[in-house]
Amino acid sequence: MQVKLEQLGQVIAPRVHEVNLRFDTPDFSLTSSGRLLRLRRDSRARVTYKGTGSVKGGARLRQELEFTVSDFEAARKLFEALGYQVYTMYEKFRTTYQLKDVEVVLDELPIGDFLEIEGPDSRSIREASSRLELYWDRRILESYTVLFERLRQEMGFTFRDLSFTNFEGITVNPSKMGIIIGDQSSLGS
Repeated sequence: MQVKLEQLGQVIAPRVHEVNLRFDTPDFSLTSSGRLLRLRRDSRARVTYKGTGSVKGGARLRQELEFTVSDFEAARKLFEALGYQVYTMYEKFRTTYQLKDVEVVLDELPIGDFLEIEGPDSRSIREASSRLELYWDRRILESYTVLFERLRQEMGFTFRDLSFTNFEGITVNPSKMGIIIGDQSSLGS
């Protein structure tokens, strides 16, 4: 997929290691209402809030507020002082590409590689999906943490962090997360 991305678009942010902390209240009020509060560290530190989502034209739409902070640890301490707790950490390597009017990120997680396509509307997202030879009907609308939780239950994992260390020596079958590979070229089609 990386070769295809480089043929069709251009790298706008090179591969970087990310650490993401998801926060919630002790009673999981954010998660239960479909909202997210995240602190991310890669080449910079950012706070992200995502509101409840909806699906329009087959693409997931969410309000997103994001800003850069100067101090990752200070931001973490602020959230904890306000009563939020880290309920999970997940890490990945991310490369960002520009394909016409959409941004495509290649995320390499301990549970597999995923593409995220963001664009101005569902039509442009669907067109990018077609250019990348992806099966539209196999798209995943759930978050990485939802997929991980599904995998935790299916495999009986007791750890709560989606880290490369926790997955050393573990091979993940996508079906254990309830997903089917969507890359047509990887399936010989």
